[in-house]
Amino acid sequence: MTDIAGAIARLKSELPSNVKVVAVSKFHPAEAVMEAYNAGQRVFGESRPQELHVKASMLPDDISWHFIGHLQTNKLKMVLPYADLVESVDSGHLLEAISDWGVSHDRTVDVLLEMHIASEDTKQGFFGEGILQIVRNASAYPGVRISGLMGMATFTDDEAVIRNDFSRLVSLRDGIKADIERYPGLPADFGILSFGMTHDYRIAVEMGADIVRIGTLIFGERTY
Repeated sequence: MTDIAGAIARLKSELPSNVKVVAVSKFHPAEAVMEAYNAGQRVFGESRPQELHVKASMLPDDISWHFIGHLQTNKLKMVLPYADLVESVDSGHLLEAISDWGVSHDRTVDVLLEMHIASEDTKQGFFGEGILQIVRNASAYPGVRISGLMGMATFTDDEAVIRNDFSRLVSLRDGIKADIERYPGLPADFGILSFGMTHDYRIAVEMGADIVRIGTLIFGERTY
């Protein structure tokens, strides 16, 4: 059995205080989330709308939920009332739908734009020019706050490949921030970077990640 509390304590002692850990609780039961919660963890990541809806309804209100999976527009009502951050906005169509929901519910939804940085075609996300097109027109999405970027590196043991993937994400963010006046619809504090998971989070932290998404290291292999 995984020592959830011990894993969280080790991460807290290892990581810089400015790096936020999202405990990826997808596919793990509410009891495991509560074990992490009782160990002091407050930010959790889910990738399935129904699972987020159920867990958010039964677990403590001070949990900060991040949605980290592919989100279909017909599932927004299961996610947006609960998520403090949607990390995985991977299309203009989805961004528009989230913005419309925010406007209709008198809320500004915090989001990250997901960049496709991996070699696997199965991963979601914008390519660099697509993100630039979105941020150039950020004011067209009044119901969202585009707070930064998210990405997932190629799943490989080759550190050079991982670093190359991450560097594209960092470079794009840095380029936008350096020329922020060209993007009047972005918030002044734009620039959050979410990248790095159990197998590569140390590299991500070294390269400047603000958020790392850790699942297996905390919860062990998924239970269903």
